[in-house]
Amino acid sequence: MEMRAEKKQPAIHLIDEEADALTNLAIGVADSLPQVSELLLVEIGRAVIDSRETIPEDIVTMFATIEFIDEANGASRSVQLVYPKDADISAGRISILTPVGAGLIGLREGQSILWPDREGHERRLRVVKVAQRAPDA
Repeated sequence: MEMRAEKKQPAIHLIDEEADALTNLAIGVADSLPQVSELLLVEIGRAVIDSRETIPEDIVTMFATIEFIDEANGASRSVQLVYPKDADISAGRISILTPVGAGLIGLREGQSILWPDREGHERRLRVVKVAQRAPDA
């Protein structure tokens, strides 16, 4: 029996309050952003839920800064994952409601995921480094 490892998604972890907030956000944009809403809901559904106190430091959470590589072209990017109201691509803050944002949430340093981009092409994104940041007050 042949295993298709490239289709198997890595285990992900989410903080309980963030999982609740992201579920509400995804449901709220189901009509306007159906693809991202569905992708995010699937990710939330398969996640291991942790408390803020017990989630490992190397997990991508909201407001974390993530260095990742797009393995299709070798491009390395560093972005902060934020809620839509805080997004500013020119400042390196990407919304959780983008395909990349929805793909990175919950991943751990060293993990990669095969994920669709805005055009529907699959890309492999690999997390290199995660730096936790507290949300702005």
